[in-house]
Amino acid sequence: MAQSKPQNVFAPWDDPNEVPLIRFRNVTKRFGTFTAIDSLDLDIYRKEFFALLGPSGCGKTTLMRMLAGFETPSEGKITVDDVDVGPIPPNKRPVNMMFQSYALFPHLTVEDNIAFGLKRSKMSRDEITARVTEMLRLTRLEKFARRKPHQISGGQRQRVALARSLAKAPKLLLLDEPLGALDRKLREDTQFELMDIQEKTGTTFVIVTHDQEEAMTVASRVAVMDHGRIVQVDTPAGIYENPNSVYVADFIGDVNIIEGNASPAGEGRVSIHYAEGAQPIIAAADHIPDGQRVSFAIRPEKIVVGTEPDPDRTNQVRGRIVDIGYLGNVSTYHLELPGGQKFSAQMTNARRLARRDFTWDDEVWLSWTETAGVVLTE
Repeated sequence: MAQSKPQNVFAPWDDPNEVPLIRFRNVTKRFGTFTAIDSLDLDIYRKEFFALLGPSGCGKTTLMRMLAGFETPSEGKITVDDVDVGPIPPNKRPVNMMFQSYALFPHLTVEDNIAFGLKRSKMSRDEITARVTEMLRLTRLEKFARRKPHQISGGQRQRVALARSLAKAPKLLLLDEPLGALDRKLREDTQFELMDIQEKTGTTFVIVTHDQEEAMTVASRVAVMDHGRIVQVDTPAGIYENPNSVYVADFIGDVNIIEGNASPAGEGRVSIHYAEGAQPIIAAADHIPDGQRVSFAIRPEKIVVGTEPDPDRTNQVRGRIVDIGYLGNVSTYHLELPGGQKFSAQMTNARRLARRDFTWDDEVWLSWTETAGVVLTE
């Protein structure tokens, strides 16, 4: 039998022969006595869609502004294609930046907005026309070429700004909260359009966002930031399934976190004692010293809610439903455990609401496997 050809996986960060396009080395940025970026190292590779994710004030926008040339590092070095960009002014860097406001010229048509930067270059008129036509086709704006920005929708204005940013074929495109002004449905649609355009052009995209869903949807890798430092860099799946700290686990998506003392349970497992009289949680973990204080993190969708214990699952605990969040496709159950701990579980609404098995104040059993959660020591 012929074997199918394995699909190529885009993961240059795992290839020791790949050279990063962008390198931050020991980069620090201070504003007076305030340290916005603190001794940061980071590699970003060609054709990546890289997300800088974190709360307001974590330093992600400062990091992007240094890459664009609008801020200068207080210490350290930033290179693009092995060239130190520190002395290079913003307009001379192989970098373009797309702002949240889009900054379109209201008196120019869509095609003239796209052509604006090209007309300031040495390209001929025919080359400019061809490039603008290509950008209009790429962003599906051909029918709107002669319209002014106020005559098109917010999503279309976003695509005009993207086309203008890509027109000069930069090695790197920086996107600062580019979808923040769009409504939820349009934002979700535009995320996939951005991914499609990035893949077609092969341009390296770096996006700054505080929206976890947006970062998880579009990015090949995500850097989670906190107080000027990068806490974890990984693929969206790696960040979600294997956070390296309570901060990352809590910042990305919904999570239950229970603190307790660990003790060895054999075969790469630990017992986590979290409440007097409660059955300890059994979880997969290596090299955890006996008695160490740990946090156990488990996502709501990894938990099964039932009227009886599940004999196939190691961890079983009783809980009382105190609230229910109905989200259409899923329901979130907020529960209280015997020790007073709050817990949440999420279940798909495969059946209509009227046939739901559980309701408020019901006593239920929660169960999960040994590998469903993560044991964290930070």
